[in-house]
Amino acid sequence: MNGQNRNDIYPGLEVDIILKKDQRSGTLTRGIVKNLLTSAAYHSRGIKVRLEDGQIGRVAYIVDDEQ
Repeated sequence: MNGQNRNDIYPGLEVDIILKKDQRSGTLTRGIVKNLLTSAAYHSRGIKVRLEDGQIGRVAYIVDDEQ
């Protein structure tokens, strides 16, 4: 699942994000959402979040334990 809809993302969720410094390479960083930084209900490049370790980026994928 992609991270473009704010309703799909909540604190405690495991996600893959793209950090600002990794936008060109597309390198993903996995972590747990601490809080949401984008207030809009939808964002075409992904909802911006802060991870529990303090890193900030846009959600590329929501990790699904069932896969």
